[in-house]
Amino acid sequence: MRSSPAAPAAARAGIDLGVMAKPKVQDTSLATNRRARHDYHILESFEAGIRLSGTEVKAARSGKVQLKDSFVEFRNGEAFLVGVHISPYSHGNRENHEPERPRKLLLQKRQIERLFGRTLLKGHTVVPLSVYLKGNWIKVEIALAQGKKLFDKRESERRKELDREAADAVKDGKRSPRFD
Repeated sequence: MRSSPAAPAAARAGIDLGVMAKPKVQDTSLATNRRARHDYHILESFEAGIRLSGTEVKAARSGKVQLKDSFVEFRNGEAFLVGVHISPYSHGNRENHEPERPRKLLLQKRQIERLFGRTLLKGHTVVPLSVYLKGNWIKVEIALAQGKKLFDKRESERRKELDREAADAVKDGKRSPRFD
């Protein structure tokens, strides 16, 4: 078995070619659930695969995914994504997919058991935060979340407004001339 001519030089320099050869995988967002961060306190987040049919993959890659009012449901030791709307593929035929069918999430058994156990607690649920491409795979970021009360929502809005005003004040302060 012959090694490449660059291998001895790399070994002398202390460079591991196996590490150099791996390209960085960039995540491309397909859809986000901005409402989830407004309505829930996010406690933990997980990355899950999702089982899709062929036309669903093509429609999702073109960004035809809506996460509004979706959630994760547990049945028979499996996790399903319910309420996600993936529009039918425009070039699909009669074999096109159903837009709002439950889709199986691909998680480890231990993760499913942990999430299911935590959802039995009062006020906890599992919601999808985003759908994105990771390499060639379509992934879903799901989160264990606790519902916010109305006063919590008001407090977070008040905090955002104060942060916005502070940022504007700092920006305006940098532009104005300094008087001594």
